[in-house]
Amino acid sequence: MSSPYSHIRNAAEKYRDYTAKNLSELIKIKSLSCQEKQVQLVLKKQMQDAGFDEVRIDGLGNVLGRIGEGSRVLAFDGHMDTVDIGNTDNWEFDPLGGEIKNGFVQGRGSVDQKGGPASFVTAGRILKEMDFDKDLTIYFVGSVMEEDCDGLCWKYLIEEEGLTPDLVISTEPTNLGLYRGHRGRMEIQVSFYGISSHGSAPERGKNAIYMASQTALEVEKLNERLKSDDFLGKGSITVTQMVTDSPSLCAVSDFARIHLDRRLTWGETKESAVAEIKELVRDLEAKVEVLNYKESAYTGVEYGMEKYYPTWKLDEDNEFVLKGIDTFENLFGLKPEVGKWSFSTNCVTINGIYGIPTFGFGPGNEVLAHAPNEKVPVDDLVAASAFYAAFGWGF
Repeated sequence: MSSPYSHIRNAAEKYRDYTAKNLSELIKIKSLSCQEKQVQLVLKKQMQDAGFDEVRIDGLGNVLGRIGEGSRVLAFDGHMDTVDIGNTDNWEFDPLGGEIKNGFVQGRGSVDQKGGPASFVTAGRILKEMDFDKDLTIYFVGSVMEEDCDGLCWKYLIEEEGLTPDLVISTEPTNLGLYRGHRGRMEIQVSFYGISSHGSAPERGKNAIYMASQTALEVEKLNERLKSDDFLGKGSITVTQMVTDSPSLCAVSDFARIHLDRRLTWGETKESAVAEIKELVRDLEAKVEVLNYKESAYTGVEYGMEKYYPTWKLDEDNEFVLKGIDTFENLFGLKPEVGKWSFSTNCVTINGIYGIPTFGFGPGNEVLAHAPNEKVPVDDLVAASAFYAAFGWGF
């Protein structure tokens, strides 16, 4: 009799075309943040057709597929919204075509990150066909609004739906590695208040643009001296936007604002990051703020959170990391690469705010996220399907 691992591996391979076609169907539906309704309905149907025990859509628009009803809870997360297409001239194929060609599924969202949900639908089908009857409840979550606000969807799931898993596996792209952390981030706004005067006599005024520009140069210097972590790397900060105003083009500017993208390494916090900026502007008429996000989901529900997304990581000897490594080795006969994301994910809320153990494993290479010519290997989809099913079976 074959082992569960070989059975699952063979089943994932058997469903190679099924998984690729499901992903193709999802890619063909444009699904920007707050506009995910149609893709969510398709994902819901895919879960239902795969035989999930329950499939529903919550108030914010997340799709929740459930298998099992045990006392322990495992969740897989994959966000269904994508960034926009950008300049179509940069694409070598139709970004919404979902074409399956030369061993890849092509199009926007194939990597970031509809490939993960397409794979976990197959994993759910495999588990149902294996008569899954463990003391475990598995949720497969197709989440919303991640591109606009990392982790907002999970704030809703935890606080409004009462979903608190024992472990969450993010299906963001990891190149089939096992990722145990990433830097946090936050969005900071600094407003400068000057005094206008006629442009012919600038000495009579106080130019807000100069204040903002001088601060921007100090931010550049600050970036060079930020702390670093052996695993997560160095913190960073950059100016991403400047907005200015003036009574006229012949008057000294009396207002300017800069937007800062701050990436936080281990040991850096919201408070420490804000304090650094306040120190830069201590002698200026300036206001430092951490921004907030609040928008209406496609369901009409308005929801929001502060745009502070904490740094998180699991130790390399964490029991769930080790279980993930063991699952990979039993499936594929080799050790996975254990690493970290360079970008941010829903894990900032799941682990960073609520402390729920989390790690990542997903199909596709993150370097293609938000890039033209995005495509995911079908082999990755097969491997991810097998990993999700095997981890669930052995959890």
